Amino acid sequence: MARTSSATATTSTDATSPGADAEKDWPTQATEAIVTQVGRIRDKTTGPARKAAQYAVFAAFAISLGSVALIIFLIGTVRALNNYLPDAVFGETHMWAAHSILGAVLLIVGLVLFSVKTRPKPDAR
Repeated sequence: MARTSSATATTSTDATSPGADAEKDWPTQATEAIVTQVGRIRDKTTGPARKAAQYAVFAAFAISLGSVALIIFLIGTVRALNNYLPDAVFGETHMWAAHSILGAVLLIVGLVLFSVKTRPKPDAR
């Protein structure tokens, strides 16, 4: 215990000398420099990864909700067509006609989208 009190006594006498504040404060400065550098590195590495993960979650959520909405829309369209198609033309059970009409519409939409897609340019070697 005597050594600890003599060590504190020497520290207190050193504190009166000029430049002792800079020597005494160097652990704090070193710690702040390390924390600052680690924070910068973390922001540059995990920041974009966190953003990408966040966008991936949002995209997955939007795709799942869009898929459910599309399926519900298609079911409603088939049921509406089935209810409103005339019985005299298509017979008593005309579910086949509702499926055929909706299939033709979706086929035309698919063909239009396929024809307007961008084609990759051939390599100019």
